[in-house]
Amino acid sequence: MNLSIRIAVFFALPPILVPTCATAESILGQLPTSPERIVSTVPPNGDGNPYGVAFVPGGFTAGGLLAPGDILVSNFNDGNGVQGTGTTIVSIAPGASAKVFFQGKTGLGLTTALGAVRAGFVLVGSVPTTDNGSTAHQGSLLVIDRFGNLVNTLASAAFLDGPWDLTINDQGNTAQVFVSNVLNGTVTRLDVSMLDGNFHVFGVNQIAHGYSFAPNSAAVVVGPTGLAYNPLTDVLYVASTDDNEIFAVPFAGNTTKDVMQGQLVYKDNTHLHGPLGLALAPNGHLITANGDAVFAGGTQNALVEFTQTGQFVAQYQVDPGAPGAAFGLAISSDPFKFRLAAVDDNQNALDIWIVQ
Repeated sequence: MNLSIRIAVFFALPPILVPTCATAESILGQLPTSPERIVSTVPPNGDGNPYGVAFVPGGFTAGGLLAPGDILVSNFNDGNGVQGTGTTIVSIAPGASAKVFFQGKTGLGLTTALGAVRAGFVLVGSVPTTDNGSTAHQGSLLVIDRFGNLVNTLASAAFLDGPWDLTINDQGNTAQVFVSNVLNGTVTRLDVSMLDGNFHVFGVNQIAHGYSFAPNSAAVVVGPTGLAYNPLTDVLYVASTDDNEIFAVPFAGNTTKDVMQGQLVYKDNTHLHGPLGLALAPNGHLITANGDAVFAGGTQNALVEFTQTGQFVAQYQVDPGAPGAAFGLAISSDPFKFRLAAVDDNQNALDIWIVQ
């Protein structure tokens, strides 16, 4: 499926009003020294370098290979360690080891753009490489059903140019899928419908652009990555890795216009070192993962917690070894506890914490 729609641009931004969370209890400050579980993410074909993390949401359509509360992890490398050639998504049920949920064709390069919708579909980005993993190409967004079958491939040079991360505003039979594009420095919103059990894209808009992007010897490419959406304020937060900054895009779920980068909300060279994955926590804070590919220094492989108004709260080191271990992360919550899951690329593993 090819995507085509007009892009409108405007430059006047209203103030972004978000509730202050400076007094909320720190999420990272509650984490125990070690994760509750450390689960290998390496499937039988040897794929490694786990990137994306996503929880299967409550209400996910039954009868397939997944259940609510399962955790999905996408692999960027193949078994030989070549970046941009991984083909697998593994699923991790509570208390269980990883098993293969999806295995695609050779050379996909599955990215941090990973999510699931209640209607029974899983979305994952593909950014393949050539030249032994050194050159990234446009790629696509894959749509997979609950049985692990590829049912659609969404491709567009303008709107899906290196889908690197995503977040979903799941509305049941419809959803808004926000995608960051690492090869052209933009953010796209896909409006999708699943009313008839099929996955249809009925609207596509570029809603932000201007984020720095560039080839990178360690990470293949760097650019806009982590996305976190606050439905209460209709604000989309963007972790721009190469800029080493977090931006806020207003009216993200409703606009048909492009607001450039949005508003800068967090810049902190002391704690922020190439932010990648991004998640909105139950206490209203944001948590990002330092990739260390740019602005390296200080504590390596750290998760960083900050408020929606840009105040640093806490950090937590995922791995004390070589930089580049932290990448994707996700949070699942209920009224009594939450689970935080983050990949450790140094160990090809998923770390899982439970906080009551």
